[in-house]
Amino acid sequence: MSMGKAVGNIDSSINIEVAYAIPETQVLLDITVPLGTTAMQAVEQSGVLQQFPEIDIATSKLGIFARVLGTQGTPEPNMYELREGDRVEIYRPLILDPKEIRRRRAETARKKKDASES
Repeated sequence: MSMGKAVGNIDSSINIEVAYAIPETQVLLDITVPLGTTAMQAVEQSGVLQQFPEIDIATSKLGIFARVLGTQGTPEPNMYELREGDRVEIYRPLILDPKEIRRRRAETARKKKDASES
Protein backbone atom coordinates (compact mmCIF):
# COMPACT_ATOMS: atom_id res chain seq x y z
CA MET A 1 0.00 0.00 0.00
CA SER A 2 2.88 2.37 0.58
CA MET A 3 3.58 2.22 -3.18
CA GLY A 4 0.13 3.59 -3.92
CA LYS A 5 0.69 6.34 -1.39
CA ALA A 6 4.05 7.28 -2.94
CA VAL A 7 2.48 7.42 -6.37
CA GLY A 8 -0.28 9.61 -4.94
CA ASN A 9 2.34 11.96 -3.46
CA ILE A 10 4.19 12.18 -6.77
CA ASP A 11 0.96 12.92 -8.61
CA SER A 12 -0.11 15.54 -6.07
CA SER A 13 2.80 17.91 -6.76
CA ILE A 14 4.28 19.45 -9.89
CA ASN A 15 7.59 21.03 -10.84
CA ILE A 16 7.46 24.57 -12.21
CA GLU A 17 9.74 27.57 -12.68
CA VAL A 18 9.36 31.18 -11.60
CA ALA A 19 11.29 33.72 -13.70
CA TYR A 20 12.12 37.37 -13.12
CA ALA A 21 14.66 39.58 -14.83
CA ILE A 22 16.06 43.06 -14.46
CA PRO A 23 18.71 44.55 -16.75
CA GLU A 24 21.56 43.44 -14.47
CA THR A 25 20.42 39.93 -13.60
CA GLN A 26 17.83 37.24 -14.08
CA VAL A 27 16.49 34.60 -11.75
CA LEU A 28 14.96 31.27 -12.71
CA LEU A 29 13.74 29.37 -9.67
CA ASP A 30 12.80 25.69 -9.89
CA ILE A 31 10.17 24.85 -7.31
CA THR A 32 7.77 22.04 -6.51
CA VAL A 33 4.22 23.06 -5.68
CA PRO A 34 1.04 21.17 -4.87
CA LEU A 35 -1.27 20.34 -7.74
CA GLY A 36 -3.88 23.11 -7.95
CA THR A 37 -1.43 25.92 -7.11
CA THR A 38 -2.17 29.14 -8.98
CA ALA A 39 0.43 31.31 -10.74
CA MET A 40 0.05 33.97 -8.03
CA GLN A 41 0.53 31.43 -5.24
CA ALA A 42 3.65 30.04 -6.93
CA VAL A 43 5.23 33.50 -7.09
CA GLU A 44 4.47 34.01 -3.40
CA GLN A 45 5.89 30.58 -2.48
CA SER A 46 9.02 30.88 -4.64
CA GLY A 47 10.84 33.46 -2.50
CA VAL A 48 11.37 35.80 -5.47
CA LEU A 49 9.46 38.58 -3.70
CA GLN A 50 11.98 38.44 -0.85
CA GLN A 51 14.91 38.50 -3.30
CA PHE A 52 13.45 41.45 -5.21
CA PRO A 53 11.38 43.57 -2.79
CA GLU A 54 10.81 46.14 -5.54
CA ILE A 55 8.35 43.76 -7.23
CA ASP A 56 4.82 45.03 -6.68
CA ILE A 57 2.93 41.80 -7.14
CA ALA A 58 -0.41 43.63 -6.97
CA THR A 59 0.38 45.56 -10.17
CA SER A 60 2.89 43.29 -11.96
CA LYS A 61 1.68 41.25 -14.88
CA LEU A 62 2.31 37.51 -14.79
CA GLY A 63 2.56 35.17 -17.74
CA ILE A 64 3.17 31.57 -18.69
CA PHE A 65 5.81 31.19 -21.43
CA ALA A 66 5.34 34.80 -22.69
CA ARG A 67 1.54 34.63 -22.66
CA VAL A 68 0.20 37.27 -20.28
CA LEU A 69 -2.37 35.89 -17.87
CA GLY A 70 -5.70 37.69 -17.79
CA THR A 71 -5.53 38.52 -21.52
CA GLN A 72 -6.60 36.74 -24.70
CA GLY A 73 -9.01 34.50 -22.82
CA THR A 74 -6.48 33.25 -20.26
CA PRO A 75 -7.46 33.17 -16.59
CA GLU A 76 -6.20 35.80 -14.14
CA PRO A 77 -2.99 34.88 -12.24
CA ASN A 78 -4.94 34.09 -9.07
CA MET A 79 -7.18 31.70 -11.05
CA TYR A 80 -4.72 30.00 -13.44
CA GLU A 81 -3.84 26.56 -12.07
CA LEU A 82 -0.30 25.59 -12.99
CA ARG A 83 0.63 22.48 -14.95
CA GLU A 84 3.78 20.40 -14.80
CA GLY A 85 6.68 22.28 -16.38
CA ASP A 86 4.99 25.71 -16.52
CA ARG A 87 7.24 28.76 -16.25
CA VAL A 88 5.63 31.68 -14.42
CA GLU A 89 7.13 34.94 -15.64
CA ILE A 90 6.90 38.20 -13.70
CA TYR A 91 6.92 41.18 -16.04
CA ARG A 92 8.34 44.56 -15.08
CA PRO A 93 6.37 47.65 -16.03
CA LEU A 94 7.39 49.39 -19.24
CA ILE A 95 9.60 52.44 -18.74
CA LEU A 96 8.26 54.08 -21.90
CA ASP A 97 5.23 53.38 -23.98
CA PRO A 98 6.28 51.61 -27.24
CA LYS A 99 4.34 54.20 -29.28
CA GLU A 100 6.34 56.98 -27.63
CA ILE A 101 9.62 55.19 -28.43
CA ARG A 102 8.63 54.86 -32.12
CA ARG A 103 7.57 58.51 -32.24
CA ARG A 104 10.93 59.62 -30.83
CA ARG A 105 12.85 57.44 -33.29
CA ALA A 106 10.88 58.83 -36.23
CA GLU A 107 11.49 62.38 -35.02
CA THR A 108 15.25 61.75 -34.69
CA ALA A 109 15.39 60.19 -38.17
CA ARG A 110 13.46 63.14 -39.62
CA LYS A 111 15.89 65.61 -38.00
CA LYS A 112 18.89 63.69 -39.38
CA LYS A 113 17.33 63.66 -42.84
CA ASP A 114 16.58 67.40 -42.67
CA ALA A 115 20.15 68.13 -41.51
CA SER A 116 21.70 66.10 -44.33
CA GLU A 117 19.55 67.88 -46.95
CA SER A 118 20.65 71.37 -45.84
